[in-house]
Amino acid sequence: MRIRGTTLLLPTVAFVFSLTARAADVTGKWRAEFDSQIGPQKYTFDLKAEGGKLTGKAYFERMGQKGEAELKEGKVSGNEVFFVETANVNGTDLRIEYKGKVTPDEITFTRKVGDLASYQIVAKRVKD
Repeated sequence: MRIRGTTLLLPTVAFVFSLTARAADVTGKWRAEFDSQIGPQKYTFDLKAEGGKLTGKAYFERMGQKGEAELKEGKVSGNEVFFVETANVNGTDLRIEYKGKVTPDEITFTRKVGDLASYQIVAKRVKD
C-alpha cells in the first residue's frame, strides 16, 4: 500500500513543478510605444510578480509630459497578466485596464481606456 501511494505521489509532484516552471516570468522592465487617440505614447512598466500577485509602476510620456502611476489590482495566472493604471484627465480619474499574454520577451496587451477606447499594444522586455 505504501509503495503504491509513493508511486502516485511522485507524478503528482512532478506535474505541480511543471506547472510552476511554465508560469510566465513577468518581473522586470517592459517598454511599449504606441499611437492613441491623444497621440503617441511611450511607456516603461516596472513589474514584480510574487505568486499570483503583480505590483509595479508605469512610467509614461504622453502629450509632451512625463509621469508615473502606481499599478493596482495586479494579477498573474500562468502566462496571463492583469493590472490597472489610473490616469487623471482634467481632474477626473480614468481607469485604464491592461490584460496581457506573456512570452519570454513580449507582453501583448489589450489596453482598455475607460469606456472610450480599447486597442492592442506590445511591450518588449528591457534587457540589462
